Amino acid sequence: MMQEDAGVSLAEGGWLAAANYLGYLVGALWAMLQHARASFAIRASLAITTAATLAMAFTHGLVVWLGLRWLAGVASAWTLIHMSSWCAHRLARLGRPALNGVVFTGVGAGVVLAGGLCLALMTGGAGSRAAWLWFGAIGIAITLLVWPVVADGERAEEKTSFATLRWTPDMVRLVACYSAFGIGYIIPATFVPVMAKQVIDDPLVFGWAWPLFGAAAVASTLLAGASERVLSGRRLWMASACVMALGVAAPLVISGLAGILICALLVGGTFVVATLAGVQVAREVAGRSAHVLLAAITASFAATQVAGPLVVSFLAQRSGNFSGALLIACAVLLASAAALIIPLGEKPT
Repeated sequence: MMQEDAGVSLAEGGWLAAANYLGYLVGALWAMLQHARASFAIRASLAITTAATLAMAFTHGLVVWLGLRWLAGVASAWTLIHMSSWCAHRLARLGRPALNGVVFTGVGAGVVLAGGLCLALMTGGAGSRAAWLWFGAIGIAITLLVWPVVADGERAEEKTSFATLRWTPDMVRLVACYSAFGIGYIIPATFVPVMAKQVIDDPLVFGWAWPLFGAAAVASTLLAGASERVLSGRRLWMASACVMALGVAAPLVISGLAGILICALLVGGTFVVATLAGVQVAREVAGRSAHVLLAAITASFAATQVAGPLVVSFLAQRSGNFSGALLIACAVLLASAAALIIPLGEKPT
């Protein structure tokens, strides 16, 4: 939509995405080094994300937009890290850890809502400013709903810091694999609507790519949460990486909109599952220090999120298509799945 009415080029879109992900990196590193109360961190991050989103409707110019997307990224990382830890503690006390899957469906539900709203707005001839206004209003409503829920003052985790955590080879491997998941996911996640628009210019057709992405995320996360008792987090992560690799490769072997929609379905159906599995494995491996490992893998994910759109912009400008970037993403995902296999003789934590 911003390409149509704000003159944003593909390269500039990549920069806007990268700014958001750079903020996500900064937020993850910040969360790794400080000890904030869960209630304060969650409330502040939701309020800042909402304000930065709403401000996109009232500002003009790439530089300002870059700053706003960066700020929203910082707050988003805090939301993921502190909210996931807060929910995990609360659900563990209630004896309902399987409901973590329900918590993580929020990501996919947000994608469905955003994609469906954009589809409706495009169909009605509305511009990107209207979309930002709607997103900001929805953000205000969600923040008000969540605000009283996190009213208690408990901390997200104990006071273990990055410096005092005893790092093991398995922890380092998990950080590396999560960074691979970042670059494998972010390329199709950022550019699926653009790829679809290149094939068919009708918003009633290409506009369904993003809602499909989110709907797959909701359904798969619920299934993953229900399967936790029979499938370990590490195996779930490996399976997600392999399925995501197939999705990334789909547009390379299946021409037209069909390949792009399969990509949206398979990548959308695994990216939140991989996040859920990563959080689960981090808690198993690091125990009481899980928030530090979680912040570290989130930071690694954010770093590759920054690199992904920039790589796509660079390759797409020179080749005129996304093939090179998709090949890179597919290879990285398969390599990460192989690396998650516990070496012979090494016991999983």
